[in-house]
Amino acid sequence: MSAAVEFVEIDWAGRPVRIEHQWLNRDKAGAPLIVFLHEGLGSLSMWRDFPQRLCAAAGCRGLVYSRPGYGSSTPRAAAEAWDLDFMHRQAQQVLPAFLQAVGVDAATDPLWLLGHSDGGSIALLYAASFPQQLSGAIVLAPHILVEDLSVSSIAKTRTAYLTTDLRQRLARHHDDPDSAFWGWNDIWLRPDFKHWSIEEEIAAIACPLLAVQGLDDEYGTLEQIRGIARRLAQTRLLELPDCGHSPHRDQPERLITAITAFIQR
Repeated sequence: MSAAVEFVEIDWAGRPVRIEHQWLNRDKAGAPLIVFLHEGLGSLSMWRDFPQRLCAAAGCRGLVYSRPGYGSSTPRAAAEAWDLDFMHRQAQQVLPAFLQAVGVDAATDPLWLLGHSDGGSIALLYAASFPQQLSGAIVLAPHILVEDLSVSSIAKTRTAYLTTDLRQRLARHHDDPDSAFWGWNDIWLRPDFKHWSIEEEIAAIACPLLAVQGLDDEYGTLEQIRGIARRLAQTRLLELPDCGHSPHRDQPERLITAITAFIQR
């Protein structure tokens, strides 16, 4: 069953950080646990009902959370800017600390990770850093390198944030929309971020992978998921027509069916 949103405090980089999270089907003892990792402008609430629907179909428990800077988790400090390694830090520092704080021991109860966009990259980095702690990972529109298409679309999003009601719409999902938006947008548009890549690092991943992308994704080409498959033979690809950057919004039924089959296999 779904539960109320809860909060837990972790120590990150020497300061206390509050993490907003929600358990799904927590009473299903022994059922697989899927941890949901949101996109670069996402949060717990922006998943809407997709986690509940997936967990119900797959017979799984779920754990959804907002990363620091997002949702109702602790916002970025006033002068804090994400650096080139911001996704590595989320995978190698924040996620392990959060799991420990909520009582999840991935060493004894291997997880499933489901990440979207930046969250997909974080899932891949966690899988590479802790290869024995995952049963599998599902990545939706992940980034393994920076493409011109991504930078161009993110620059357009910056214009939209400054000139349209995008800020107001994000404020429905973030206590501090400026914290969420500028933390993500500034780093992606830094000139030196164009050289960011995790293409070599993902070679350490040992678990099964399902990599999903829409054919109409405005933030990345199919090279993102095909590049994963070339490096990792255990990858299954799902390329969805009539689908943009958010498969869980554009093709939820097909996605739920595919993920349920992947987990149950």
